[in-house]
Amino acid sequence: MRAVQVQEYGGPEVLRTVETEVPEPGPGQVSVDVAYTGVNFADLKARGEGYRVPSLPFVPGLEVSGRVRALGEGVSRVEVGQEVAALTAGGAYADVVVTDATTVFPLPSGVDLRTAATLPTVLPTAYALVHAVGRLQPGETVLVQGAAGGIGTAVGQLAKAAGASGVFGVVSGAAKAKYALDHGYDDVFVVPSTTDSVQFVDEVRAATGGRGVDLALDPVGGETFRASLASLAVFGRLVSFGNASSAEPWRVGQPELYPTGLSVSGFSILTLAQTAPGALRALTEKAFTAVAEGVVSLPVTAEFPLEEASEAHRLMGGRTSTGKLLLRVA
Repeated sequence: MRAVQVQEYGGPEVLRTVETEVPEPGPGQVSVDVAYTGVNFADLKARGEGYRVPSLPFVPGLEVSGRVRALGEGVSRVEVGQEVAALTAGGAYADVVVTDATTVFPLPSGVDLRTAATLPTVLPTAYALVHAVGRLQPGETVLVQGAAGGIGTAVGQLAKAAGASGVFGVVSGAAKAKYALDHGYDDVFVVPSTTDSVQFVDEVRAATGGRGVDLALDPVGGETFRASLASLAVFGRLVSFGNASSAEPWRVGQPELYPTGLSVSGFSILTLAQTAPGALRALTEKAFTAVAEGVVSLPVTAEFPLEEASEAHRLMGGRTSTGKLLLRVA
């Protein structure tokens, strides 16, 4: 079978298509004949920095859609031939991938394989940020970094559906701002570089009459994390769900939190899959229901053949992409 391997860390050019053995599922696992693979920023960090890479060579990819190929011992939740979406720990840039049965989900009625590939990481993450971790309430306001990306696109729609009175986004360019305004955002602030992140604090304060936002969602870290914290209203909440800037891990304590009763929390869908798979399943089922009911949709804005994974990485790494990028496998 084909697989796209990282044999050394570096730019998109290190992604190489190779022929390798078809993996077989072990106990509690499922193998999937892949139709589509989702491309995520975590894949770029794995390729360039070794993020969550156990050893080299390594096949990136965290989410797929396809059909169940084989079942490992003890698996009864799905059937061979069934159309599914799956969250993986890696290995998704391939014709066949093996993953734990707990992170394999039958497709909701009316959801095709192409759409399904956009769901396993983005939709549960967005749903958790708005509901399970962010606990957004009707009438509250929310600030979202990366508003035109996959998670940002879903969060904008989910926040509106949850009754947010103001949904504000931060993006890196005018085209992304227009895209975000079409997907649930009331106002979008253009910040070309993370080094300019302090700029959006003043804009947020102006847009909220000086009050700040009730909830801020940050996948960037570093200066952007600190500026997001400074954008909060009294009793505001900040959720960190990534460190795209590769800055030193954030630290916050009494001096920052006590004066106005702020709180900070974190979320990682990959870690949740390892530590609380039951909670992940419940979260994912709610997120998939929101898709099936038309509450949220995630446009596929670019699609590449598996052999052109490097081009998908170049597009995402250039900070010009919006929505969701896919690899077409079969």
